[in-house]
Amino acid sequence: MRRILPSLGALQCFDAAARQLSFTRAAEELNVTQSAVSRQIRLLEEFLGRALFHRIKQRLVLTEAGEAYARDIRDVLDKAEAATLALMAYSGTSGALNLAILPTFGSRWLVPRLGSFTRRYPEIQLNLLTRLKPFDFAKEEIDVAIHFGDTSWPGVEYHWLMDEETVPVCAPSLLAGRVLTGPADLADFTLLQQTTRPQAWADWFEAVGGQAKNTGKGPRFEQFYMVIQAALAGLGMAVLPLFLVQEELASGRLVVAIDHPVKSRNAYYLVHPKSKHDAYPVQVFRDWILGECE
Repeated sequence: MRRILPSLGALQCFDAAARQLSFTRAAEELNVTQSAVSRQIRLLEEFLGRALFHRIKQRLVLTEAGEAYARDIRDVLDKAEAATLALMAYSGTSGALNLAILPTFGSRWLVPRLGSFTRRYPEIQLNLLTRLKPFDFAKEEIDVAIHFGDTSWPGVEYHWLMDEETVPVCAPSLLAGRVLTGPADLADFTLLQQTTRPQAWADWFEAVGGQAKNTGKGPRFEQFYMVIQAALAGLGMAVLPLFLVQEELASGRLVVAIDHPVKSRNAYYLVHPKSKHDAYPVQVFRDWILGECE
């Protein structure tokens, strides 16, 4: 069945004009004439049967339909470009690897180690994407992911990377020389919260046998990196994975408030669809990262 689609050239002109709100600037971006852009937009509007722009004196303004169409078309063009670049990079023993990572794990642990992978496998193009929330391998162009959780994700293959220990940390100035002797002493401090780990403080108190009250109360941050920065600024106590704050602890910018590490219930895994087990980029990255975690 024939698809109902305008020309790619018209869509590219529309995308540029919608971003620039100027046929002249769109023409400069695409390295074509202003009249060529204007003609493509006119043909596209005729094809769609509705106006995409209001021409107000010397200005372009997107119509309501134009705004919605621009958002959708930009997404389509981005995906088409990504697919094209991936195919151009691919050969039997090379290719691109789209890797979904947890932001702070990626910046603190993974990225500093990637030099050894790229030196060993220069033919693999790594594309890193950050993901905080669950996603669907079937709906997103992701080959492998770093996953923190359990092993209940259906349809994927799991490879254990490491466990995690958390401990309360803070800026030295927050303690002001005070020595904390037990979890009850934390009642005097603001507890910094991490959005995707709402039970982190409750789990720590439960593990150490402390009486927890209002463990979910306190300023909330989306990423561990933000929690670390808040702790450095003296905004409160943070319960954090030890491996993520080694640098701050070694430099003395953060200190362990109560030296009682608690092993998390979940762990870090490399996961990928079972169907990609034998894909060359997945194979070599899997072998490399497992070696790094030994």
